Amino acid sequence: MKLLLIIPAYNEEECIENVINNITKNYSQFDYVVVNDGSKDRTSEICHENGYNIIDLPVNLGLAGAFQTGMKYAYYNNYDYAIQFDADGQHRPEYIEKMYKEILKGYDIVIGSRFVTEKKPFTARMIGNRLISWGIKVTTGKRITDPTSGMRLFGRSVLKEFANNINYGPEPDTISFLIKKGCKVSEVQVSMNERETGESYLNVTKSIIYMLRMMISILIMQNFRERPKR
Repeated sequence: MKLLLIIPAYNEEECIENVINNITKNYSQFDYVVVNDGSKDRTSEICHENGYNIIDLPVNLGLAGAFQTGMKYAYYNNYDYAIQFDADGQHRPEYIEKMYKEILKGYDIVIGSRFVTEKKPFTARMIGNRLISWGIKVTTGKRITDPTSGMRLFGRSVLKEFANNINYGPEPDTISFLIKKGCKVSEVQVSMNERETGESYLNVTKSIIYMLRMMISILIMQNFRERPKR
């Protein structure tokens, strides 16, 4: 297989070295690209000093822009699969093989889920996750247990769409839209680490806004969206 890890990074100077070194030393069968999203710290310098494969964006585009940059790189370099992978050490590469085996069953996208076999906790942090899961179920009939998981494996069948369509962000509403349009999506159980350092794309306020935006998009806006010809 030809599989690429897309690693968007924003101000991850304290994490990026451990994440990339773990991949290159223990999972060298996978290629990777770090997409430095206009970081203000030493993320870029550390990557260049270590000779990592990196794309430097001149300004901060946000997660969607960094992710699409990686998907363009994957598509135009003829990768068969691409996986969205966090730069903060939360995602664990030992589960990539499991996700790959799942996508070979005929799926277009496989999500690394924390809650396929594990129970979702009743915490304030999981309220948004539960609401988005409910919204996807109502609008598509498909139950996605961990819609906010950022660990997603994409097959060649959808790489072109994500690479060439600006409104294909790495978000639950895109997954919901694709399910409605016939895309086959599955989940496999994974475990994730807690973020220890670095700067998340989402703070508390942004998280609330994000959840509301996702619900409006899933319940309303996706009904007026068409899937481009592939």
